[in-house]
Amino acid sequence: MSLVNVAIRQLQDAPFPDFIARPAIDSLVSEARRRLDRDGPHDQAAFAREMARRAVAEHTDAANDQHYELPPEFFQICLGARLKYSCCLYGDGAETLDQAEEKALAETCAHAELADGQTILELGCGWGSLSLWMAERYPAARITAVSNSHGQRGHIEAQARARGLTNLTVVTCDMNDFQAESGGFDRIVSVEMFEHMANWRALLTRAKGWLKPDGRMFIHVFTHRDAPYRFDHTDSGDFIAQHFFTGGIMPSRGLIRQFPDLFEVAQEWTWNGRHYARTANDWLANMDRNAERVAVLMRETYGRDAALWTRRWRRFYLATAGLFGNDEGRTWAVSHYLLKPAGEGLS
Repeated sequence: MSLVNVAIRQLQDAPFPDFIARPAIDSLVSEARRRLDRDGPHDQAAFAREMARRAVAEHTDAANDQHYELPPEFFQICLGARLKYSCCLYGDGAETLDQAEEKALAETCAHAELADGQTILELGCGWGSLSLWMAERYPAARITAVSNSHGQRGHIEAQARARGLTNLTVVTCDMNDFQAESGGFDRIVSVEMFEHMANWRALLTRAKGWLKPDGRMFIHVFTHRDAPYRFDHTDSGDFIAQHFFTGGIMPSRGLIRQFPDLFEVAQEWTWNGRHYARTANDWLANMDRNAERVAVLMRETYGRDAALWTRRWRRFYLATAGLFGNDEGRTWAVSHYLLKPAGEGLS
C-alpha cells in the first residue's frame, strides 16, 4: 500500500477541506518520488518482459465502469467543450480549459503528422474529442475510432450527425478482441489508452500489421521519468487502482523503446506535468461550480453512497493535480511519441 494511496483513502472517508488535502497529497507524492529515486535504476526491459505474459488489456469491464458509470452529463459538466478526458495544453494564449483543449488537439495532430486524405485509426477515443476534431479538420480523411463504451459511441455518432460529418466510423470493442484491416492505415493515433494496456508488445505487434508500409503510429501517454509501475487493484488501500484505474500502469518515458523490433521512436516530445495538474484543477473547479447538479447525478447513480463518491471524484482530481504538479511537473509528465515501423528505411 503506497503512502500516497493511504492518504487519499483517508481523505475520501472524511470531508477534509482542500487546504488540508492538497499539501497532504503533495507531501506524500514527494515521498513516493524520493522512494522511486532511491529504488533506481529501474529495469524497464524486465518490466516489458513481464508485460508480455499478460493479456492485451486486463479488467476491461471494471475500468470502463469506473469512469463511465456516471452519465455523460457529469463529464459535460467537468470537462471542456470538446470533452477531452486527457491532459490539455496551456500557455501561448490558451488560458481557459476550452482553449487548452483546442491547443492540445492541434499539437497532437501536428505531432502525429496528420494530413487530409489519410486513413486514420484512433485506439481509445473517449468522448470523441480527437475523433471529431480530425473529422472536422480533415474532411477527405477516413477515420475509424475505437471505444470500449457503447455510451461513448452513441455520443460521438450523435455529434458527428449534428455536425454533418460523414468520414468518421466508431467501433465499440474490447482491445483484447479488436482487429483491423491489414496494411489499411496511414496513421494510428492513441491518446491516454496505453496506460490501460497490460501487454504493449501484443498490441504494438497488431498495430504494426495495421499500418501501411510507410505509415506512422502516434502515442500520447502519461509517464514517470524513469520508473514504470503497476496500479495494484488487489491492494485494498490503493485508492486509484480500486476505484479509477484497475488494470492500469504508469509507463516510464523509456518504456516504449523496449520494443525496437516493432517500432522505432522517430520523434519524442514532453509536456510538463503542470499542464495535467492545471487540467485536473479545471475539472475540479467545474465540478464545484456545478455542485448542485452534480449532487443530483451522484444520488441518481450511487444512492446512499452519493456523498462518498462525490468525495472520491474530488479526491481523484486532487490526486491527479498533486501527482503531475509535484516537482514542478518534471517527474510525472505527458509523453508524445511518433513511431515508425522497425526496419523501414529513413524517410
